[in-house]
Formats: sequence, structure tokens, C-alpha cells
Amino acid sequence: MKQLNISLASLNPTVGDLPGNYDKIIRARKAAEDADLIVYSELCLIGYPPEDIVLKGAFQKAAMDKLLDLAALTADGGPAMLIGSCWREGDLLYNSAVLLDKGKISAIRHKVDLPNYGVFDEKRVFESGPAPKVMVFRGVKLGVMICEDMWSPEISETLAAGGAEILIVLNGSPFEQGKYFERQSLGSARAKENAIPLIYVNQVGGQDELAFDGGAFVLNRAGELTARAKSWQAGSFLTRWQQDAGQWICVTDDINDIAEGYDAIYQAMITGLRDYVHKNHFPGVVLGMSGGIDSALSAVIAVDALGAENVHLVMMPSKYTSEESLIDAAICAEWLGARIDNIPIEPAVQAFDAMLAGQFAGAEPDTTEENLQSRIRGVTLMALSNKFGYMLLTTGNKSEMSVGYATLYGDMCGGYSVLKDLYKRDVFAISDWRNAHHPHGALGPKGQVMPENIITKPPTAELKPDQKDEDSLPPYDILDDILECLVEQEMSVKDIVAKGHAIETVARIEHLLYIAEYKRRQAPPGVKLTRRNFGRDRRYPITNGFRAARLEEK
Repeated sequence: MKQLNISLASLNPTVGDLPGNYDKIIRARKAAEDADLIVYSELCLIGYPPEDIVLKGAFQKAAMDKLLDLAALTADGGPAMLIGSCWREGDLLYNSAVLLDKGKISAIRHKVDLPNYGVFDEKRVFESGPAPKVMVFRGVKLGVMICEDMWSPEISETLAAGGAEILIVLNGSPFEQGKYFERQSLGSARAKENAIPLIYVNQVGGQDELAFDGGAFVLNRAGELTARAKSWQAGSFLTRWQQDAGQWICVTDDINDIAEGYDAIYQAMITGLRDYVHKNHFPGVVLGMSGGIDSALSAVIAVDALGAENVHLVMMPSKYTSEESLIDAAICAEWLGARIDNIPIEPAVQAFDAMLAGQFAGAEPDTTEENLQSRIRGVTLMALSNKFGYMLLTTGNKSEMSVGYATLYGDMCGGYSVLKDLYKRDVFAISDWRNAHHPHGALGPKGQVMPENIITKPPTAELKPDQKDEDSLPPYDILDDILECLVEQEMSVKDIVAKGHAIETVARIEHLLYIAEYKRRQAPPGVKLTRRNFGRDRRYPITNGFRAARLEEK
């Protein structure tokens, strides 16, 4: 009976770090001595997504040289490697899967279906490959696809017609809510349509705004799950195969649980933040603690991602800051084991008031004075960041960023925003969830990490007396439902109103969403959690005169 051992390597590459990625590939090979073949993820050698760095000729040459070095290593008789990397033929650059075996490049297949939507813009940098042929590996016909090639049936049908015995899919598929089961469903359809077992390998880790959840899996020829690696964990997963009556069968029966729901969202946030900080060589983060839920959850995520010793919390009270907020922030910091300092901003507020008194003479106080407080805090935190090297972590959520309820050069200052794609209602829910759960890999303490009062008290910016968020915005359950309709679903105003929302409210939120675009263009990056995050997914013009609500009112 013929046998085959295939290791599925879900690694955490860094875009452009060819030596570092090379070393990870080699370590995975050494850890898989029992394998005949190791399958890596899409563009594993150069990192995914490479964006325009892949257009540099020097980078292309360096990547291809590293690929040849890896090929030479396989002359030792050990496992062959199926690696994702870029490959240039003449003036054409491809996103490719390269089979390395017996000291040489044994076969190359180029990605055919280049995605050009959402976070993907591969047509910008790569050429589409020709209709693929099977790779013959030690007598076995492998039908190799690259990520989007699996999303529609044509490529797998072509490979099946060519005699493919096992379908293998190399992926760079970023996390978003519900995406894992969509991938598995699509893989199941391809396996079942062609009656061929399918292997799926995805990368792990954070790359700028994207987080990758791994979770490699194997489906049998009926499309049923037979083996699955753990999600959010880099490493290798060995699968054993036997040929029975001419059909290859995965005999590994090891189906690991994967993170779902709030657990998956939380893993994405700590993974995105951890890798952004580590891969950009920051020693840690600094963030402002207000005593409110957004900064508290940001602090909890930072401690879980980086460890309490690498998180510096700063309380910056003004005359409007309540004693309750000071106490809540201090308790949260104590429970997390993180350092918290108190830097009152009133001296700076008075200095600005005196400096601008002549210019502001005769003008009534308004949001200008409120925003000055926020900007003073931003300057203070950036000074600490500059002095000690810690990255400033911003704490705004998706609800606020949607409607511009944030101060440019104030609370929007920073290098990364871990809550950027999380609506306020989910901020509340995940805060409750984290108090009751300790996620895998979290470096923070077990048990309750956030005072209940932070979660239950009415949100406030505390920039004027008795201020509440609902003075300026609809209740968050209403606001977030309207925003999800406008942003994620691009629903018409008529359909949103039909859900029970007043047209005046919908029109106001639509207007705020559009006019805040210029703020969002200047906001720091943040981990993608939803189907349409601000930045890579949703790309709207800053100058925009369209208002659907006006048409509906007419």
C-alpha cells in the first residue's frame, strides 16, 4: 500500500524579511522529519500581502535566490517543500507555488485568479497565470491552487481533468468574522464536486491591518472534514495518507477546535497588536487611561498581547475628570499589573487659554475648548512615546471613527488602534467576555480584569460638565445598527428606515459618516475584524456630495 506523509506548515512570516522567513521555513522542515512533503502558505517566503515592495527588481532577485537556496537543501533526501513565493519570467511577475525536491525546483504553478476587491489588489502587482497543470510529486499527481483559485470551481475542475489525485491550496486569507467557515465550505464544495481530497494551508500572524488565523485542514473526497490544525497558532501539522483502490485517503483523525465568536475576535486583536509591535521593533506601548471602557479594553488587550511589563498606562485628568474615573482606571491598572502614572493637564489647559485669549476674545466656548484638552493629552502621550520609544496605542472604536466622534491630533494620535474595527456594542460585549474568559496565549491575568463599573456606567468623554456620549449621538445600539447597515451592507436609506429607524436619524448618521472621511484618512491602522474595515476595505472619497437620504426625503 502506498503511503505519503504531508506536513502542513502554518507559519508567521514578515513581509520583506527574506532571511527571517527563510529561517522559519527551515525550522519547520527540521521539525517535520517524518514528512515526505511540507506545504507552506501563499507567498510564505516573501510575506503576504507584499504590496508594492514586490515590484522592486532587487527584491524579486533576492527572493528567487533564496528559493534556489531552499531548493538546494532538499538534496539531503529529506522532505520536499511546496512553497509560496513570487517568480519572474521575463518581464512578468507571478504569485507562485514552487515545488522543491531532490536539490532542484521540480515544478512551478502560477496563481490564476487574482483577487482585486476588499483588502486585495493583486492585479496591481502580479500577472495571472495560465490554466494550471498537475504537479507530479514522486508519482502522485497534485492539483495545486493558490488561495482565490479555490473560490470558484473552474481551476479545480481543470486540475481534476488533468488527473489530480490530491488538491492542495496555499492561502494568505486574512481573518474576518465568519470567514473560517466560509473557507471550509468552499473547500468542501471543490472536494465534493471533483471527488478529490483537499488540503488547505493558511498563514498565521499579523501584518499591518490584517490578522491571519491559520487553522489548516484536510477534507475527504466527499467534502467532509477529516483533520484540522489549531487556529491562531503557528506550527506544523503532520497528516498521513494511504492509497486505497487508487484513491488517496488521509488517515489522520485529529480535528482540533478553532476559536469562534468573541474568542476569535479577541485572538485577532491580540495577534494584530502583538505582531505590529514586535515586527516593527517597538519595546512596548503607551496609552491614555480615561476610566472609560474603550481605554480599559485597549489596556487589557495590550497586556494580553505584550505582557504587563511592556504596557505603560497614563491617566491625564482635567477639572472635568470625575473621581469615579480616577478610581476605575487605577483599579483596572492594578488588576492588570501594569504601571499607571497620573499627569494632570490643567496647567497646559490654562496656558493655552491664556495664549489664545486675545484671538478668542468675544467668542463663546464650544467644542474648540473640548478638543484642546484632547490634543493636550495627545501631545503628552506622544512626548512619552518619543522619549521612551513606546508606541502610542489609540483607543477609539469603530462607532466613533464612523461618525467622527474623535479629535484629530488628539485622541486619534498614535501608531495603532486595536479597537478600530470594533463597534461600541461589541466593546461592551467583549469586555464582559474577557472578564469571564482567559484566551489562549494571553499574557494577562486570569479572572476579572476590568471593574464592572467601567462596563456599566454611561460612556462620556468628560470634556465638559456632566457630558455623556448620548448628548451628541444616538444610543449605541441604534447607532451601531445604522452604521452596520451603511458600512458593511451598503443598504439603502429606505431599507434602513424599514428596520424601524427614523429617517432623520439615518440621514444625520449618513452625513456624519461621509464628512468624517478626512479624519479616517489620517487615523492610525488597526486590525481588520469585519467584512469592511476602514482603510483597506472601504475606500470612499473625502470630497463627496452624495447623500442618499436627501433623495429618499424627496
